[in-house]
Amino acid sequence: MRQFSLPLPTVLAGFVAVLVGYASSAAIIWQAAAAAGANIAQIAGWMTALGIGMGVSTLALSLWYRAPVLTAWSTPGAALLATSLQGSTLNEAVGVFLFANLLIVLCGVTGLFARLMKIIPPSLAAAMLAGILLRFGLQAFSAMEDHFWLCGSMLAVWLAAKALMPRYAIVAALLAGLAVSWLGGEVDSAALHFSVAAPAFTAPEFTFASLTGIGLPFFLVTMASQNAPGLATMQAAGYRLPVSPLMAMTGGLALLLSPFGVFSICIAAITAAICQSPDAHPDVHRRWLAAAAAGVFYLLAGLCGASITSLLAALPLPWIQTLAGLALLGTISGSLHQALVRENERDAAIITFLVTASGVTLLGVGSAFWGLMAGGISYAVLATTRRGPALKQEKQV
Repeated sequence: MRQFSLPLPTVLAGFVAVLVGYASSAAIIWQAAAAAGANIAQIAGWMTALGIGMGVSTLALSLWYRAPVLTAWSTPGAALLATSLQGSTLNEAVGVFLFANLLIVLCGVTGLFARLMKIIPPSLAAAMLAGILLRFGLQAFSAMEDHFWLCGSMLAVWLAAKALMPRYAIVAALLAGLAVSWLGGEVDSAALHFSVAAPAFTAPEFTFASLTGIGLPFFLVTMASQNAPGLATMQAAGYRLPVSPLMAMTGGLALLLSPFGVFSICIAAITAAICQSPDAHPDVHRRWLAAAAAGVFYLLAGLCGASITSLLAALPLPWIQTLAGLALLGTISGSLHQALVRENERDAAIITFLVTASGVTLLGVGSAFWGLMAGGISYAVLATTRRGPALKQEKQV
């Protein structure tokens, strides 16, 4: 019988993957929950449910497929929620989660994922995402006006780490911010405590405005900016697993846990690459052990959800804003590049970006939806007008 072994680098890869995931986006989730009106206890319950959901899904899928399948929440989706849920109730937020996760399950069951992604031009989806995330990028720098030493030190450490050890740049910025906040007396130590928070059930409420203005853009961002890159990362690493079952299983678990604050469970991309690299295990067929270890650490993080929430509540808001902005810089730049790379689609893409970033609300529907609509109309009109001259030129040749 083959001897079972779990090398230390494999365990560390799973730990680092979870640490990077939480460090880069837990602050964004905190903002999203707060935007929906959740209190500290409810946010702690969300963090507990999310940790358990990702731990269970990561362990189950990695053990079933014997492949490093790492799940994660949708960071771009959380950013959209943080900007779109202002004025919504917690019940409406849960209704949005159920609606979006149901659409993901339907995409998985029917096999419509690939075809659905082809309907919306990638440039417009990327422009919408960039518009959603713009506020977070601006906050990373605007917060320096009143908190120069805190935000400036985080930016400086992030830049240095990005040059020397890019994988750990966010972790380095997080630690630098913690140190400066503590030394500057900006940490509310009375809010720090260790406890276990049980997720609380929240009844959903469905409104047309929230489902169309938040639910549909949230679904599209989650699929285009989290699941699609996650599957691409997995395939690039040599793991070609069936797409539809993965969508159905992750979406189904998220749907089941939505009333407890689980807004999404997706296929991870950046953190998954840590577990899929040769550093995790030299044997490509044994790297699933790193993902399994990450699943265990996710479960532990879920049990500490209240402690993570208390830490975020104890730290100054500029620390959260700067960390979130730095964590999303790569996504913002990548989205802008994808949005503007095609010259004949730039006008439609920039319209999508500007309308989305404007934050305009029309008929009770948010700017992400209207940005996509305005860009889509522009794309269709300009594609028609530009096709004519192109055909004439071909005939002359």
